[in-house]
Amino acid sequence: MNSMVKVFLVGAGPGDPELLTLKALRLMQAADVILYDSLVDKRILTLAGARPRRVDVGKRCGAHSASQLQITGLLVAEAIAGHNVARLKGGDPMIFGRATEEMDALSAYGIPFEVVPGVTAATAAAASIGQSLTKRGVSRSVHFLTGHGADGGLPAHDWAALTKSGGTLVVYMGGRTLSGLAWHFIEAGMPPSMPAIVVENASLANERVIHGTIGTLPREVQNANCTGPALVMIGEALREPAALREALHAVSERAEV
Repeated sequence: MNSMVKVFLVGAGPGDPELLTLKALRLMQAADVILYDSLVDKRILTLAGARPRRVDVGKRCGAHSASQLQITGLLVAEAIAGHNVARLKGGDPMIFGRATEEMDALSAYGIPFEVVPGVTAATAAAASIGQSLTKRGVSRSVHFLTGHGADGGLPAHDWAALTKSGGTLVVYMGGRTLSGLAWHFIEAGMPPSMPAIVVENASLANERVIHGTIGTLPREVQNANCTGPALVMIGEALREPAALREALHAVSERAEV
């Protein structure tokens, strides 16, 4: 460990403890205190051992137990007190992880820090469903969006530009606002038949995958009563080839026998 660094902004990955990086594990075990978000799987915290003190700072879509300002203040206070801090965030700290506010505050106080990347939910979800987010001749770009604004509603995206991009759209925290997302995209010219998938609790044992189109998915997700973290993926790259669809159907039929 770099003796000058007091704070590590660590990505805990999407949930499965086996997707935690070796560096993240080492820093957790060496920390004096771990400030962790609600989305961090408890099994990951267990891997840290008995040494570090653990502080739950919440921060989950729709259920914040501590404001970002309070979290940042606690982070600075722990570092000033001389503690080595592991700030543990679900997924990757630099993708919708509010890392900028924390880095700015640490820099303002002259506190050394390091960012440790983690596996983000988008790649974990794509691996789970066995479909690439990019596909030669079909999708040459991936766009990460947030489906949850500061006021709890939809952010003001450029829906027309996103629709025309031709890439795969991945919406984090999009479960609660899926109906609005679908309406905006269809109004901007996206065909209602565009493939769309929701992955709830990506990489965990209770993961659920809901297939549909941008036109049908909101109702299907509502009927499924999804309550866990949901990732929405939209785009032609997600269209299942007929051969794959037939193979999956055959496997399903054999499992039911």
